[in-house]
Amino acid sequence: MSKRLAVFDLDGTLLHGDTDEYWLKFLVDERFVDGTEMRARNDDIQRRYSEGTASAEEFCFFYLGLLKGHTAEELQPMYARFFDNVVLPNLSRGAYELVAMERARSEMLVMSTATNAFLSAPIGRHLGFEHIIATDPEIDGQQRFTGGCVGLPNMRAHKVPRLHAWLAARGELLSSFDESWFYSDSRNDLPLLGAVTNPVVVDPDRELAAHAGREGWPVLHIHSP
Repeated sequence: MSKRLAVFDLDGTLLHGDTDEYWLKFLVDERFVDGTEMRARNDDIQRRYSEGTASAEEFCFFYLGLLKGHTAEELQPMYARFFDNVVLPNLSRGAYELVAMERARSEMLVMSTATNAFLSAPIGRHLGFEHIIATDPEIDGQQRFTGGCVGLPNMRAHKVPRLHAWLAARGELLSSFDESWFYSDSRNDLPLLGAVTNPVVVDPDRELAAHAGREGWPVLHIHSP
């Protein structure tokens, strides 16, 4: 029997939509942050990120800044409401089924997401992931989020060395697996899609859909009605 690793992106892949953007909107609706200012800043970073003029780090630090100055314990009651009212309705039946299918045939399942671990780890655990690689938010001596991250943000090309480092810490290599699968919706994940033996695109953006067509990669649609 072949040894199989299955890796999943979160936002746009298992979750319909983007966790960071949902969290920002939720904070605005809760009047936790200034809506006018944050919407303008969000529109700006999203536009520049899609144009390629904002770096992965700048994009990452903008959303990490939403946690700045607070502890995980302080934010937990608000996060619980966010999880119940926003996250759960945007996890489709197809997402649960896809993860269950891979769990039944893979030796190891990993969720690899750019979203910070405070927001993403509970979602991964809810979906049944024991192993989660995420952007790790930095905390200070008082356990407050600083708005920075520890090490590389787990996004774009950084997902590849982060996966290699995580596997190495377990005494494994990507090449230790006869099959390595990665499921993603985004062109931002092309580096990791290109590093595994079996890339699969899920409800892809336009650029990734075109790339998948040229490469003959399988395309799944799990969020369609």
